[in-house]
Amino acid sequence: MTLKGRIAELIAEAGPIPVSQYMALCLFDPKEGYYTTREPFGAKGDFTTAPEVSQMFGELVAVWLASAWQAAGAPKNAILAEIGPGRGTLMRDMLRTLARIAPDLMRRVAMIETSPRLVDVQKQLLGNESISWHRAIADLPDAPLFIVGNELFDAIPIRQFVKTQQGWRERCVGLDADGELVFIAGPGTTDAPLPDAPVGAIYEAAPARNALMLEIAERIARQGGAGLFIDYGHLENGVGDTLQAMRAHAHADVLATPGEADLTSHVDFAALGAAAGAAGLDARTTTQARFLIGLGLLERAGQLGAGANADLQERLHGEVERLAAPEQMGELFKVLMVGRTITGLPPA
Repeated sequence: MTLKGRIAELIAEAGPIPVSQYMALCLFDPKEGYYTTREPFGAKGDFTTAPEVSQMFGELVAVWLASAWQAAGAPKNAILAEIGPGRGTLMRDMLRTLARIAPDLMRRVAMIETSPRLVDVQKQLLGNESISWHRAIADLPDAPLFIVGNELFDAIPIRQFVKTQQGWRERCVGLDADGELVFIAGPGTTDAPLPDAPVGAIYEAAPARNALMLEIAERIARQGGAGLFIDYGHLENGVGDTLQAMRAHAHADVLATPGEADLTSHVDFAALGAAAGAAGLDARTTTQARFLIGLGLLERAGQLGAGANADLQERLHGEVERLAAPEQMGELFKVLMVGRTITGLPPA
């Protein structure tokens, strides 16, 4: 039986399931979940992340982490970590850069990954002699932590609420008369403080995302370090349905093919920043364009293209446009920087 069939069977037996449960089944089901069975990244996958677009992305992320490490006094026992590292491309590019500018930050490198299949992919790309793999933040040894997460939070399941004539209700996945998956308003209302909105409006909340951010922030507050998180989303929360499915680099029906498409939603950076602040950290947000350009994206592209042939220069120009142009990733993607203090860290 397909995952779609099993979900329909579950709903038929137990009733409608919340959007958060549907997302979790689609993405992480042990047998047929998207991230447990598929190679989602790159041209042959369903979407392309910034590290796959250009090596310059990882190089500039490494510059920021090195700056944060040096500002913290360059602790010798620091852990450099990536959470949700995909194929390992970002870490590969960071390590190549850090070998030149901050080799002592490479003494303890950790990858936080829950998928055994992706761990194998990462080990093939990176080797594993000087890198340790862990399933959770809590598994890391105590030490100052310098951590990066790129397109991490968007795949953590969210809750959705729909405004009805009777008030706000949790949005669920149920079955129509033909047994097909459909969105419905769940039973019962919520007493959560939700914004005023017209009937039919959708409001999204992400308690699991905020809990993970708080866990990371509390660790940094105790042990020292800094965090850098890049994802697509908004700086201020509001009403709207951002749940989407991506398959073969195109939008797909969220309910059509469970387990065969990536399900994500926009990240609420205001909520993540508030979670970091609750742990006592400084938090600053900006757009990916301002972050990368402030760290020297244009200058780095010029260095790589100096004296190069026209084809390479054109490719580099395309990479810069993809990473930083407002109509591409530049404005849609946001950056959250957190630490005990981030005053003086780039970009200014």
